[in-house]
Amino acid sequence: MATAVGAVPQDAPEHCPGTASEKAGQAAACEGCPNQAACASAPKGEDPDLDAITARMASVKHKILVLSGKGGVGKSTFSAQLAFALAAKGRDVGLLDIDICGPSIPKMLGLEGQEIHQSNLGWSPVYVEDNLGVMSIGFMLPDKDDAVIWRGPRKNGLIKQFLKDVNWGEMDYLVVDAPPGTSDEHISVAQFLKASHVDGAVIVTTPQEVSIIDVRKEINFCKKVGLPVLGVVENMSGLQLPVSSLRFMEMTDGNSLDVTADIVAGLTRLRPELKNLSIHADIFHASGGGAEAMCNDMEVPFLGRIPLDPLMSQASEQGQALKEVAVKSCASLPALNSVIAKLLYVVEGTANGNRGIRKSLSA
Repeated sequence: MATAVGAVPQDAPEHCPGTASEKAGQAAACEGCPNQAACASAPKGEDPDLDAITARMASVKHKILVLSGKGGVGKSTFSAQLAFALAAKGRDVGLLDIDICGPSIPKMLGLEGQEIHQSNLGWSPVYVEDNLGVMSIGFMLPDKDDAVIWRGPRKNGLIKQFLKDVNWGEMDYLVVDAPPGTSDEHISVAQFLKASHVDGAVIVTTPQEVSIIDVRKEINFCKKVGLPVLGVVENMSGLQLPVSSLRFMEMTDGNSLDVTADIVAGLTRLRPELKNLSIHADIFHASGGGAEAMCNDMEVPFLGRIPLDPLMSQASEQGQALKEVAVKSCASLPALNSVIAKLLYVVEGTANGNRGIRKSLSA
């Protein structure tokens, strides 16, 4: 059966360029592929689904990719909390999870066990609220513990379906939670969304240099594919906790003894004002100056720091917005709100013609 122009054959190898590529049938990944001769002779041109994707995305005002150089930096947590916050501000929001092998968004939005429904208009997102819809491969797995073992072409095909066949409707924001790194999925979603005027990418990192090194690569990836960098977020930027939440342990002969009650009683007697303070500890050593120094060096906006906070983890575990579990002493909520306010200023301010915003934020 003939393969459509731009499509990826079902039995294609990983990193298949697709029949629309100028390298179709000629790339290193094509060696040994049974479709090599057919791809090499196929007419070249744009992906035939690009018009359908562009038409579907035309009803979405702003499109933001959330990227990270490596896993474990809190990218999906930030994506989920960004979607919650935008919806709380009255925006109509869609959250698209394209982390095919590690879809954590259903858990973080409290949607585990939900299923996708289909109509004559396409796939329907799963809604958290009337103005917050979610799409993820996690809704398609019979068992949440199932491993998705797919090669690049099949992943790219699903991403295309998410963009082309999901009936998002009229929306203010589509937040796309991407897997870590710079793989086939990133190239595909960047190419597909560029045609429909993507706003750009937010990159999430942690302070230590081993993470910053990979963020530099992510920024260079964005530059190569023509994807604007809206800003960088330094997540897990120190641990900040109220003194009243601390536990004090005494080590004796290799064993831990909880002496919290004695210490609190002593502090209350000698320095009662201490119970109203918070402690701050830098968990990760930022030998290179952290994300802000890197942003200054690479001339991209720095959106701010969000401290490591058990309440943020609790919100993710419970599928809630941070503000729903936060208490008065929560350090991460005002930091998160500040980052999102700057991001909105970049996206909506730039859309309104304030061209100097990005530069001023990174200064």
